[in-house]
Amino acid sequence: MLSPASTETVRATLPAVRGAIGEITPLFYDRMFAAHPELSRDLFNRGNQANGSQRRALAGSIAAFATALVEHPETRPDSLLARIAHKHASVGITADQYGIVHRYLFEAIAEVLGGTVTPEVAAAWDEVYWLMANALIAIERRLYEEAGVANGDPWRTCRVVARLQETEDVVTFLVAPVDGGAIPAARPGQYVSVQVQLPDGARQIRQYSLSGRPDRALQFSVRRAAGEPAGEVSHHLHDHVHPGDRLLVSAPFGDVVLEDGDGPVLLASAGIGGTPMIGMLAHLAATGATRRVIVVHGDRDPLSHAFRADLDQLVRKVPDASAHVWYEHPATDWPAHRTGLVDLTGVPIPADTTAYLCGPLPFLRSVRAQLLTAGLHPSAVHYEVFGPDLWLGHDGS
Repeated sequence: MLSPASTETVRATLPAVRGAIGEITPLFYDRMFAAHPELSRDLFNRGNQANGSQRRALAGSIAAFATALVEHPETRPDSLLARIAHKHASVGITADQYGIVHRYLFEAIAEVLGGTVTPEVAAAWDEVYWLMANALIAIERRLYEEAGVANGDPWRTCRVVARLQETEDVVTFLVAPVDGGAIPAARPGQYVSVQVQLPDGARQIRQYSLSGRPDRALQFSVRRAAGEPAGEVSHHLHDHVHPGDRLLVSAPFGDVVLEDGDGPVLLASAGIGGTPMIGMLAHLAATGATRRVIVVHGDRDPLSHAFRADLDQLVRKVPDASAHVWYEHPATDWPAHRTGLVDLTGVPIPADTTAYLCGPLPFLRSVRAQLLTAGLHPSAVHYEVFGPDLWLGHDGS
């Protein structure tokens, strides 16, 4: 991994880089987008750029990778790399783009840190960057091969074959390749990227979890997101995409997938985070699973709870499954101990349970802490987030 000399240099300068990265990343992105506006227009999520989450995620991933290199030099942080590589593959990142990022990132580092960046420091951090970049390039190349797509081109033109209104602000789309080809293989818990052309000509991309397993289509669900430009793609899909229309949809990707086995499994979600969990539950029901399945979901109210009926039906199909639902604002008579936020205190959870979580970051933190208190090992708790991962590098990630 990192050479001994670079390890000591990175260890010594990591606090300074970490402390300045809030200044480095805006400068980096501004300059890169000025030189390559096509990246901002057609590749990077404009909503995440506007709210700063993409910049915080980049800072967190670089700091986490550098920290792992100096603290655990014999172990590559594969969980961190896999999370990033799957997202990259789903939008068609190519090896040459790492060179573009390197140029503008290191220009920003040099400008912000000034004389601190000696040739020795620059060489050490250059080594960190290319260790991470080359590892990601290799993983992404493998992911493209496994998906059966060309390197950097995960897209297929699909036709919308059905549209289902789940709630007032959640719509499910079923799509199939227009060429009549086979539906891409997917594992329960994965997502697809969807690319749409917006009125200003930008081709923006968003990821949506697969929320079911129909035989001749891919099924994903979209919540109408608030704010602009954060919700520009979801608004477009809700307002303008109907059966018969065409969409560019990627092959399925995602590293948080339901693993086979007989041990107990917990599927915990909040809000639209229920989409990958309902996909996992549908897989368990369709494959005749007999393992213990604990489904936990929190939502604002019953009308906001997408797949509420599906959850009831699927739980009844799995012999040893149970559902535990919390509403912050119940519309009808509802047990007091299931009103408010998710509280696992009264839910029996075997110590050998494997848990899968999806939802907002506060929900993930709360539920993960409760599961660790209940006796689960950090390695048994897996999570998926929508948008940039602001939790990279934590135990159990």
